[in-house]
Amino acid sequence: MRMIGIVMMSLILVAACAGKKKSVDVLPAPPGTVSSAALAMDEGNRLFRAKQFAEARAQYEAALQAQPTLAEAHYNLARSLDYLGDATSARKHYLEAANLAPGNKVIWDSPPLSKYGEEVDKLPTGDPNAPPVMPALGGLGGGGGPGPGY
Repeated sequence: MRMIGIVMMSLILVAACAGKKKSVDVLPAPPGTVSSAALAMDEGNRLFRAKQFAEARAQYEAALQAQPTLAEAHYNLARSLDYLGDATSARKHYLEAANLAPGNKVIWDSPPLSKYGEEVDKLPTGDPNAPPVMPALGGLGGGGGPGPGY
């Protein structure tokens, strides 16, 4: 009888864990972000978490108008575009985020970027004087793991 109870509890725990989805997450604006870009990022993140992806997209685009080299805004915009079904535009912004933030492990190891990662080191960054992105810095070239943030 005790064994049946243990089996039942195990099944309940497995079912509960299987039903939980990982939370949809986006990146915050880093310290030093232009204030108007940071405000747009905050609002975009609020909208994204409310699953208002089109409205979030507009906020991330506003952040990029204020600060075009903000890797986190490119990444969050890409996440929104993915949810809206625009894989081509999402890909562009995932790659731009990686090129702008070669040491950002969250960006480089995220599952959404990993599906585009094989081409990251082939694309020019927004800054023509910036060094090329090295896959070894972010772990994509050799098959980086899923990492946090998705």
